[in-house]
Amino acid sequence: MSQEKVKLPPKVFLSEKFFEAVKYATEKHKNQSRKATDITYICHPLGVASLILEAGGDEDQAIGGLLHDIAEDCGGEPMLAEIKELFGDRVEAIVRGCSDSLVATDEEKASWDIRKAAHIEHLKHADMDTLIVSAADKIHNARAILSDLLVEGDSVWKRFNKQTNKEKILEYYRGVLAALTSRNVPEKLLKSLDSAIKQMENHG
Repeated sequence: MSQEKVKLPPKVFLSEKFFEAVKYATEKHKNQSRKATDITYICHPLGVASLILEAGGDEDQAIGGLLHDIAEDCGGEPMLAEIKELFGDRVEAIVRGCSDSLVATDEEKASWDIRKAAHIEHLKHADMDTLIVSAADKIHNARAILSDLLVEGDSVWKRFNKQTNKEKILEYYRGVLAALTSRNVPEKLLKSLDSAIKQMENHG
């Protein structure tokens, strides 16, 4: 007779707050798609939230994952104020910590190099909530790049703006991984990010 499988209760019971965050993020990103694709953007925040929960994160961290791009991509500081009002101080702090720019328009943003270097420096001193969400964000992005590389080849690197290239992007991911490793981010996230980076490096 086979041994009966042990059924464990979920570590996190998601409340109405989480489902409101899904609705909010879907609305804010409804007209956006993933870089140089027709894939609806909301798949990325949903994927980030899933990785956070799978790594043992709590509800506020998962909500931070759902909302992490809203301030950066949908209007800057006014969006942070709205997030704070709707979802609380902790979630607002996560979104702020994961944003590499809080200006209202793309035209006002600093160059890619400046923003990414500043973000890596920020991770060296950020709180654990921000580190966990940032790690999940980078894992999901790296896996998306890798998946497209397997289908489309190196033409994928041409999707990125003129300020970047394959080596710059990989250097950025390696810098993020080093910063996260130095801060003792959960091993499940670190190993997943390390694996995705190595596969991107070795492709082609």
